[in-house]
Amino acid sequence: MRRFDTVLFDLDGTLLDTLEDICGAANHTLRELGYPERTLAEMRRFVGNGAEMQMRRALGADADEETVAKALALYKPYYAAHCQIKTKPYAGVLELMAALKAEGFRLAVVSNKPDATTKALAEKFFPGMPALGQRDGVDPKPSPALVAQSLSDLGVRPENAVYVGDSEVDVATARNAELPLIAVSWGFRGREKLEIAGAEHIADTAPQLLEMLCR
Repeated sequence: MRRFDTVLFDLDGTLLDTLEDICGAANHTLRELGYPERTLAEMRRFVGNGAEMQMRRALGADADEETVAKALALYKPYYAAHCQIKTKPYAGVLELMAALKAEGFRLAVVSNKPDATTKALAEKFFPGMPALGQRDGVDPKPSPALVAQSLSDLGVRPENAVYVGDSEVDVATARNAELPLIAVSWGFRGREKLEIAGAEHIADTAPQLLEMLCR
């Protein structure tokens, strides 16, 4: 008998490769504010803690609070309107989700991406899958708040769930939520950084993740 019947997934870097659209929206914002653009490699390091921290990192340490607020006011609606241009599922992810559904798992997305955009992307690529993103009044990951709400919405006890993500933020989220973690190495951070963060179980491919969840 398998140990879990529910899988909570991070979105960016875990299920979907969103980096190019994130970088495009961030650079649009930076241009509008007169700041230099950032590379994909830089944006890869900046994502993971939500839009506000991402834009703080992109602007640089000298940006004041007014500039950060302007950046977020520009970035969020622009990204929401341009989040489906180059974004796509990682190799094998669609097949993974179909296989997990066939095995009877309950599946949900928990993301630090803004809630409306999280829901829009989940509905496009994974129709019918519950999804929660960051919104005002709820602490972003690595706080366990979104995970706790997702489990409550699903009516699932924490001991029946496992968390899947691709970054050190996800490692800390699972730890804070007291959930077991399976990390994936194909996302924004890679195996080495996940191991440094303390991830004990790491899948390198979608079929390997399926095997780890089902055994």
